[in-house]
Amino acid sequence: MSTYVMLAKWTDQGIRSVADAPKRMDAAKKLLADMGGQFTSMHMTMGDYDLIGIYDAPDDAIALRFILMLGKQGAVRTTSLKAFPENAFREIVHSLG
Repeated sequence: MSTYVMLAKWTDQGIRSVADAPKRMDAAKKLLADMGGQFTSMHMTMGDYDLIGIYDAPDDAIALRFILMLGKQGAVRTTSLKAFPENAFREIVHSLG
């Protein structure tokens, strides 16, 4: 499993129906689980982004499919980051010589 960080902003449609956001969040969690992934945390934030989600997915293709399917629903626009755990970071840096 790889870890991803999802930074999300409400669209006009998403903020107009913000009362439905908990249901949409539950649906997103189920969608990801059906693809073999899982959220490890979800946070509502103030600032440049409205939501931050940390999730695991089996591979990059599934992570991308998940984000695209969220985008199609129209409530959020996302920026995605692939995250490397500390051990992987150390191995990568060590391999530099």
